[in-house]
Amino acid sequence: MFDKSGAKIDYGNAPIREVLQISSDDDDVTENLNNDSDSEALTIQPNFVSVMNTFDWKYKVVILATNIAETSVTIPGVKYVIDPGFVKARSYDPVKGMESLIIVPTSKAQALQRSGRAGREGPGKCFRLYPEREFEKFEDSTRPEIKRCNLSNVILQLKALGVDDIIRFDFMEKPSRAAIIKSLEHLFLLGALTDDCKLSEPIGHQMARLPLDPIYSKALILASQFNCLEEMLITVAMLSGESIFYAPREKKDEAIAAMKCFASPDGDHLTLVNVYRAVDRLLEKRNMEVGNKKNLHGKNEKFLRKWCKENFINSRSLRHACDIHSQIRGHVEQMGLRISSCGDDLVQFRRCLAASFFVNAALKQPEGTYRALASGQVVQIHPSSVLFQSKADCIIFNELVQTSNKYIRNITRIDYLWLTELAPHYYATRS
Repeated sequence: MFDKSGAKIDYGNAPIREVLQISSDDDDVTENLNNDSDSEALTIQPNFVSVMNTFDWKYKVVILATNIAETSVTIPGVKYVIDPGFVKARSYDPVKGMESLIIVPTSKAQALQRSGRAGREGPGKCFRLYPEREFEKFEDSTRPEIKRCNLSNVILQLKALGVDDIIRFDFMEKPSRAAIIKSLEHLFLLGALTDDCKLSEPIGHQMARLPLDPIYSKALILASQFNCLEEMLITVAMLSGESIFYAPREKKDEAIAAMKCFASPDGDHLTLVNVYRAVDRLLEKRNMEVGNKKNLHGKNEKFLRKWCKENFINSRSLRHACDIHSQIRGHVEQMGLRISSCGDDLVQFRRCLAASFFVNAALKQPEGTYRALASGQVVQIHPSSVLFQSKADCIIFNELVQTSNKYIRNITRIDYLWLTELAPHYYATRS
């Protein structure tokens, strides 16, 4: 095991230089890098099991891997690991209501796991691009997820189990007091808790029965009242996994053109509904032609993968969304919620979104940015949104994330007056 001491390290180029230096002498190099778009310019192999199983190992291989490689299946033939000592990690700020994807130092446990990737089947070496004194400063283990995530669903489930005093609850890894209080406030605003922090009837108990983020649970319950539960089921399912659309750098224009075929002028939520229904119609037509069942598996899978590739849709994310849709539909049916469609009355669906995501509303500013009403933060619509260029006056969004900028994602345009009408307990005293 070797570390690089002395001068300050350029973490963007140092791993590449190290690869070039040692790959000229041996067969395989594994490099733990952040999953960054800058890495895509290299002639490399990603750390995907499907790729590794089919790759021709007659050649020298450089594998760019994220931290998933630390504990994944063993890749045969790897002799070297290059560890920059950093990892991209998600962290939730309960005060700002914002999730960040930030680069942080690895823990000692992670560094040891990374070194273990080398020489699993024979002699190997690990090159750490940081001095030993930096290693000694690392945390012993990775920060527990409960200390860096939104606690709303955890607290809702604890309430359903009869835990009254969340502040004094004996967590194995106790979150911050501020995070707990903010989550309690959030659940109260959603109507899941009463003034004395008990589960409300019937909303709170209904929300606790659904295995979803509480704001999605509230959206489904309200959708039954707004006669748009069919559309909301699709929306929640499509938002419960990875992004449905993807845009390869070399085919970005084609991907944007493909997305426009499904795009709704009202925003991303109805765009996702359009994609789901397009798949439904596609499989129904396929079923009529060849007599298959209308599902995403078996004989239909190859056919659907081809269609997804043509339309720049992630087939794995789509299959996952369809599975989630089936599961949560079963839950709402058991709860006795009426499943109906708003049909062409898309205003009802947008009003339901406003009533559900009222804490995630934003107003357009004169310079073209947006101000999140809850936190006052200046934010921008993410470039992947169908509303990126349209600049609606008032919008609701699903998530606020910070990468290079503060971005809001999954947007729908709404009427500002709906907020005071549908969430007067929150907006009645706000200007």
